[in-house]
Amino acid sequence: MQLWGRMLWALLSGPGRRGSTRGWAFSSWQPQPPLAGLSSATELVSHWTRVFEKRGIPEARESSEYIVAHVLGAKTFQSLRPALWTQPLTSQQLQCIQELSSRRLQRMPVQYILGEWDFQGLSLRMVPPVFIPRPETEELVEWVLEEVAQRSHAVGSPGSPLILEVGCGSGAISLSLLSQLPQSRVIAVDKGEAAISLTHENAQSYEDPAALDGGEEGMDIITHILALAPRLLKDSGSIFLEVDPRHPELISSWLQSRPDLYLNLVAVRRDFCGRPRFLHIRRSGP
Repeated sequence: MQLWGRMLWALLSGPGRRGSTRGWAFSSWQPQPPLAGLSSATELVSHWTRVFEKRGIPEARESSEYIVAHVLGAKTFQSLRPALWTQPLTSQQLQCIQELSSRRLQRMPVQYILGEWDFQGLSLRMVPPVFIPRPETEELVEWVLEEVAQRSHAVGSPGSPLILEVGCGSGAISLSLLSQLPQSRVIAVDKGEAAISLTHENAQSYEDPAALDGGEEGMDIITHILALAPRLLKDSGSIFLEVDPRHPELISSWLQSRPDLYLNLVAVRRDFCGRPRFLHIRRSGP
């Protein structure tokens, strides 16, 4: 089995085309009294940063800041009013921070602990094992928006693009596109309740490992989507893929072997780590 990694599809037609919450058991953790001697937000952040670092928890300071800010009703620690940084917390707030921090010690992602995460200006609810949107996925959304803007400018009208997202997970891509393209129609589908994909860092029981099974080379789902694409796209319709860095070359070779699909790989973009991550495939022909 090969891991096909993070993958989402946006099938974009030309202008004018019409077309559970799960519980989480923490059997190894029992509630403890609030930590003695720690009373302010700043002190709590410093304490849990040290604890997380000692236990090898990734992004130790960021995790503690998000948790403390969440309990105090803010998105980020930096957005708190400075007066709240040193103001004594209530015993209930201290208890809540300790409980959430204990979950982080079990390596539950912060997004699941908080129950929400921001993506392209939207606050999305996060429930395990639904896929957590990664920062690089926002780059895919930006690319789709650029393509729509260029196409609209070329035809002199914004049109009404029809967008299909296959494997929507939390709906981050579909909802962010719809919020910025209110004239569009978006169809979002997923094969089940579980997340469609995950990364290696979060593969230990927090997100569904079955979503990583893409066949021998990780291409099974990709080729299935590409084979269906000519039925869904009009001429000049586009497919945007977020793929494993190994896939651009494989996909290019596969498309060359299937000229009957009239699909061309027109561009490859790298993510912020410099890896070939995003593909733009366009239909041209009958």
